[in-house]
Amino acid sequence: MNTDLSWVLNDVLEVRGARHAVLVSGDGLLLQRSDDISRDDAETNAAAMSSMQSLSRAVAGFVGAGHGIWKQTLLEYDGGWIFLIAAGQGAYLAVSAALDVDMEAVSFRMQKTVTALSKAMSVAPRNDHGGGA
Repeated sequence: MNTDLSWVLNDVLEVRGARHAVLVSGDGLLLQRSDDISRDDAETNAAAMSSMQSLSRAVAGFVGAGHGIWKQTLLEYDGGWIFLIAAGQGAYLAVSAALDVDMEAVSFRMQKTVTALSKAMSVAPRNDHGGGA
C-alpha cells in the first residue's frame, strides 16, 4: 500500500487510553502503523492480528445459525484491551488500549475511520501463482 495512512491511525489514538494501532492485510502484512509503535513490534502484531481475525471468522458459527458474520474481536488482558475490526476488503484495523479506555469511544472512532476511508484502506488479495516477476 503506497498511501501513507499513519495520520488515520494516529487519529484513532486520540481517544484517552488508546495506545497503538496497526493496519493489517488479511495475510498478515503490516500495511501501516501508528507513530508510537516500532516497526518490528508492529510487524509481529500484524501477523498475530491476521491470525486472530481468521480464528474469529472460523468460530463465528458458534454464535448460532444465520448469526455468524464476524464484526469485531475484543480481547481483554491484565493490562488492557485489543480491538480488531475489518477495514475494507482484505484489511483489518487493530487498536490496543488501557483497561480504563472508553470502549465505546474506541469502537466508534474505529468504525468512523474505517467507514470514511474504506476505499483508501481496501487491499486486494495477493495473487501469487509461483511465477517469476
